[in-house]
Amino acid sequence: MADAVGAGGRLRPVGDDGEPAGDEVAVADLAAEVGRLEAARAPRWVWAVTDEVYPALPRVARCHDVKLVEALLLGQEGRHGRPRSLGGAWARLRGLPEPPDAPESGADGRPVLFAADRHRLPRDTDPLAALVAVHAAQQRRIAAGGHPERMRLLCAAESAGALAAVEMGRDGLPWSAAAHDELLTALLGPRPAGGARPARLVELAGRLQEELGRPVNPDSPAQVLPAFARIGVHLASTRSYELKQVGHPAAALLLRYKELSRIHVAHGWAWRERWAPAGRFRPEYVAGGVVTGRWATRGGGALQIPRLLRAAVVADPGHRLVVADAGQLEPRVLAAMSGDPGLTRAAAAGDLYAALAEDAFDGDRPRAKIGLLAAMYGQTGGAAGQPLAVMRRSFPAALALLEDAARTGEAGGVVRSQLGRTSPAPSADRFPDEAADPGDGSSPDRRAARSRGRFTRNFVIQASASDWALAMLAALRRRLAAIGTQPRLVFFQHDEVIVHTPTALAPQVSAAVEAAAEEASRLVFGPTGVPFPLHTHTVKCYADAK
Repeated sequence: MADAVGAGGRLRPVGDDGEPAGDEVAVADLAAEVGRLEAARAPRWVWAVTDEVYPALPRVARCHDVKLVEALLLGQEGRHGRPRSLGGAWARLRGLPEPPDAPESGADGRPVLFAADRHRLPRDTDPLAALVAVHAAQQRRIAAGGHPERMRLLCAAESAGALAAVEMGRDGLPWSAAAHDELLTALLGPRPAGGARPARLVELAGRLQEELGRPVNPDSPAQVLPAFARIGVHLASTRSYELKQVGHPAAALLLRYKELSRIHVAHGWAWRERWAPAGRFRPEYVAGGVVTGRWATRGGGALQIPRLLRAAVVADPGHRLVVADAGQLEPRVLAAMSGDPGLTRAAAAGDLYAALAEDAFDGDRPRAKIGLLAAMYGQTGGAAGQPLAVMRRSFPAALALLEDAARTGEAGGVVRSQLGRTSPAPSADRFPDEAADPGDGSSPDRRAARSRGRFTRNFVIQASASDWALAMLAALRRRLAAIGTQPRLVFFQHDEVIVHTPTALAPQVSAAVEAAAEEASRLVFGPTGVPFPLHTHTVKCYADAK
């Protein structure tokens, strides 16, 4: 049983098939009624967009996010890029022109929650009736797919992820202003007044100008590149990887300036005032924000907290952080999907790369890692060539899965994750590196095909890793709720989670994390000899977990 949530505090029960199972009910206090029903029977709540409805409601166990599910179904049906909103789905259902989706964010990067009509429904349409009808149609489309049980699991996990995203933004990651200040001062010097550069950046800029022999703005490539050229160092860009190839002292100074400048801009004092006030970092996660199923953020840089600043993430008094990461996740996904016996044995051994090295690379772990990553990411030249040949001979089933996916992409086809997330069809703007000429005489069409092949080769692995991560996150939410209201999931990044918990509950939380990983492995991959361990560390400070 589920309950559809419409505008103005209106509810309507629906059955498992999505069809109405009772009369509409209007309630004066939606949050109170949701809390009451959640305690009584914990329905699966159906709504148009989680991040619009859920922030004003108490915690719920399950939901069906129509917009996220619509995106998954459009991909399954070969209709990537069509509008995903309730209004778009309603228009397709009624044979009407499809309204474009509303912008996801405003000029300042914040979500447009109060746009005139984020759902894009016609003015004379009842939002609750449209929601019920679209949800029922989605249930029929799921049932009609090639693997309906897998797609149901993916839709449930994606929707659970949306709940977790709102909850993590609401609860926030503990952030110590004192520790942050101490770190910034050590790296940059005292906080400057106004918008001035910190003292350390001023010093580095001055030393850079001395090495270059003229005044330059380190933040301006248009000034920096000619200045380097005048001293005989010709650069195509000021990107870090290029500067690291240069032996001149000016390159090292510019690298250090860029590193510290990024910290100042992306995670400095102004950032804390905007994103981490009152001792909590509250980012705005975007569930399903990347085509592979990985999350994105609308600001705050939650997915890119620099290692240098992790010492600012400090548990509250009487609490601990349970930090868990899934080691070597994507190689394990490849082993489970392909069923390759050799790769499965290596995954079961613990350190997958070390086991690969013993089996096929004469104990050379770095070379084994190069070979496996080259296979997954489509690298063929340079140092990857010989290790890749060893991988092809020693692990044929794993390489066959990857190469089949690459050939499908090269031919213009689409591939799917373990649970059914579908890659976008080829388009002119999806592969911006197609025009790059590697100097091998290949035609633009051939280069474009290879680019698509590299994308689909990695998509099947990265998207399936997202399947597992979302299933793990959903299982962990449920298990934490069974422990009590105090343990809070406060951070998620691809293959890593952090739970903030009272110290006394930390052992139970660690056990819940490990059990959630096992459950996700069973649900997504079925019986497999490939373990997917989540390594847990109970710490006071995030920096101590590594």
